[in-house]
Amino acid sequence: MKSKFSKLIATLMAVGLASVVGAADFGEVAQSSKQDLAAALAELSAAQKKIAEAKIPLAAGLAKVEGDVLAKRKEVEALTRDRENRVVDLNTIKSEVKSRESEVRFIGSALDEYMNTFESRVHIAEVARYQGVVDAARAAAGNADMATSEKLQQRLAIIETALSRIDAVLGGETFEGKALTESGKLEKGTYALVGPLAAFASKDSPAAGLTRLELNTTEPSVIPVAEAFQADLKNLVTSGQGSIPFDPTMGNADKIAATKETFVEHISKGGPVVVPILVLGVLAVVIGLIKWFQIAGIRLAKPRDLQIVLDRLKDGNEEGAMKHASTIKGPVGQLMETAVLHCNEPKEHIEEALYEQMLNTKPALERWMPFVALSAATAPLLGLLGTVTGMINTFRLISVFGTGDPKMLSSGISEALVTTEFGLIVAIPSLLIHAFISRKAKGVLGSMEQTSVAFINGVPEEIGKAETDGADSGSTASGGDAPAPVPA
Repeated sequence: MKSKFSKLIATLMAVGLASVVGAADFGEVAQSSKQDLAAALAELSAAQKKIAEAKIPLAAGLAKVEGDVLAKRKEVEALTRDRENRVVDLNTIKSEVKSRESEVRFIGSALDEYMNTFESRVHIAEVARYQGVVDAARAAAGNADMATSEKLQQRLAIIETALSRIDAVLGGETFEGKALTESGKLEKGTYALVGPLAAFASKDSPAAGLTRLELNTTEPSVIPVAEAFQADLKNLVTSGQGSIPFDPTMGNADKIAATKETFVEHISKGGPVVVPILVLGVLAVVIGLIKWFQIAGIRLAKPRDLQIVLDRLKDGNEEGAMKHASTIKGPVGQLMETAVLHCNEPKEHIEEALYEQMLNTKPALERWMPFVALSAATAPLLGLLGTVTGMINTFRLISVFGTGDPKMLSSGISEALVTTEFGLIVAIPSLLIHAFISRKAKGVLGSMEQTSVAFINGVPEEIGKAETDGADSGSTASGGDAPAPVPA
């Protein structure tokens, strides 16, 4: 069809050219154009027919392709849903795996804890027997190259060992081992394990007894038992029959008895600071006893004694009053003698004389009492000084030896605590002694004061009245206001 159009165009161009140059006839050109047009239309009709014939297969192919696309799209959607489902399942599996890993870690921690507990709870005589199982389980727990199942299997062996041990312990069992005897030698022998008790009989010596763990040792030590149990223990270990001594405190009573110490040993733990504390305490007690007996031995004036003295003074029998006052020994008798001696003076002078006598008595009653109070105040300070020096020694030992062996630190800690203990032991009784004796002394002074007041109030009025009147008449005769002389 393209060639026909090309011919038509060429014809038109020829017609145009002919008209210009006048070389051809217009009718011929028209006839030729009609022929070319008819040929072009025929060719166009053939092409349309050909297109119509090819359109049906193409439509069928398009429909088939579209069907394939829909099928593929459905397949893609199914695969997408399957992938999403698989992702959900994978996340669920991951969560479950994490949960199982947490459970495995928890079980591993529980097994490790049980392993440590098992190792610390078994009898010291059995440690060597189970050391291999415990070491294998501990090595498996720290082995990063071992599978988790193998680690659990190794640690589960501890459980199996513990269960088998329970059966053996309940029925009793014997096994070979070593122990430190009383002589300090590590000897071979046989153990008989019955419940929580383990008896040992040496093969190298007659040593036999129960075993336990002592400080600063890693091997079980043999506790000597009474001779009455020696033969039974030997028989129990060798033949499996016999009696065994049982301590309901599981050895704690024996340990507590071993910690008991004498008074001298207890003092020696306190160091040099305890010496002045004890000296203060002894002196305070001695002074307290002396002062107590001294004050308790003072006889107080009874109302009857005072009444006898006043009656004799009223009768003018000063010598008899002085004689009865001298029968009262001590400061109270001296007070009564002073009162009788100044009975002829005015009451003001008698009161001053008696007050002076009480002032002289007070230092004698309170002598050495400040030392007791000083002991009560100084003893806790000395105890605190010992505490400080003891802690300094403790920290010095820690810096040198570390904290691995508590026995190395016991000296400094003992000094720190014992000095405080003795400081309080001395201070508390000293305070009580000072309080009791001070109260006793105040009671004596109070009784003397009461006796003085009673004497002044009960002295006969006529004894000092004449003296006072004579002094007043003498001053009037002189015609002045000068005071009367006070008799010596």
